[in-house]
Amino acid sequence: MKLSEAVGKRVEKLLNERNMTQYKLSKEGGIPRSTISVTVDGKYNTVKLDTVYQIAATLGISLKDFFDDPLFDDVED
Repeated sequence: MKLSEAVGKRVEKLLNERNMTQYKLSKEGGIPRSTISVTVDGKYNTVKLDTVYQIAATLGISLKDFFDDPLFDDVED
């Protein structure tokens, strides 16, 4: 799995765990809705670290906690 896909799946998983929508994440984090959508859908080949940081901070977790998931064990180029 590509890194961008793993990030998208992780965001989706965290949103589901918190019963939170992409819209609510966008509003609470000041992150453009389109950015969240393409991140979750894995439509870009790359994801900016500052975007991941904003998402993690809005969800109340650290970057360490964000990346501490088995999804990132098998990331490929």
